[in-house]
Amino acid sequence: TLKERVGVVISNMMNKTVVVAVDNRVAHPKYKKIIVRTKKYKAHDDDNSCKIGDFVKICESRPLSKTKHWVVSEILSSTKTTN
Repeated sequence: TLKERVGVVISNMMNKTVVVAVDNRVAHPKYKKIIVRTKKYKAHDDDNSCKIGDFVKICESRPLSKTKHWVVSEILSSTKTTN
């Protein structure tokens, strides 16, 4: 089964690539406080449709480059840009 993650787009400056921040909540092993750990994934966005702040679902894929192994499968919620 392919892994799936849900996160927020934090950068879309690269061509056909977005950086997605995925939060993971874990309990501290000793003190049991909930800690939010963030991991950044580079994901392939074929038609450059993602904007900064969008919630997206990414799926694992074959290696597309040295650091890119994920593909944006769908945009869950989009941000409204105001000019």
